[in-house]
Amino acid sequence: MTRKTHFYFKKFTIRHDLCSMKVGTDAVMLGAWVNVNKATKILDIGTGSGILALMVAQRTDEAAQIDAVEIEKQDATQAAENVLQSQWPSKISVHNSSIQDFTPDLKYDLIISNPPFFNNSQEPPDKRRHHTRHTVTLDFDTLIANVLRLLTPEGKFNIILPYTEGLQFIEMAIAKNLFCTRKYSFRSRAEKPIERWLLEFSIQQLSLDTGAIIHYENGSDWSDIYKRLTHNFYHKL
Repeated sequence: MTRKTHFYFKKFTIRHDLCSMKVGTDAVMLGAWVNVNKATKILDIGTGSGILALMVAQRTDEAAQIDAVEIEKQDATQAAENVLQSQWPSKISVHNSSIQDFTPDLKYDLIISNPPFFNNSQEPPDKRRHHTRHTVTLDFDTLIANVLRLLTPEGKFNIILPYTEGLQFIEMAIAKNLFCTRKYSFRSRAEKPIERWLLEFSIQQLSLDTGAIIHYENGSDWSDIYKRLTHNFYHKL
């Protein structure tokens, strides 16, 4: 359920009217898809409204602690308000910082990010949206370097990217010894080309798990796989 200023999930509400990017399918898919098994120290890079941090908070036990980092002050303020109004204010800490300047005294067993990704496309006119949706303040090399800096040896890094950027990111990550361990394609419809990659990476070379997600099955009806993935979050399911 959504309004212009709020997006209502089953167990929490996101206010996103002051954020540069609103709640969208990408974040919901990533938050539902990421493997949170045994994760206790979690980092959300570029939290925006706080949606990924809150989704992961819902899916983890009380021992989990989540650091949500956001460079835009207005977004970080709204994320902190969303966290405070949720069921999990003690699990999530919002930090108004770039990831480059974020220096915690621990490493993380799970890192998640729905990052800026349009490397070469036309730039949006709004400066804050420009920074959020383009690799201006966080290019892929910088993101990979900071993931390697902050990830435990057994930890996992999860990200969602468009088709071309996702393939580029995989190659760049491998060159830095960060290996893809899970790779799921996303299409809006079965006949459409791949639009997104849901990707998991590890410092360890593990066997690759692959899969596919399709959003719509018939007309405006969601597919069974999409409903199973997101049923803990959307009101309509």
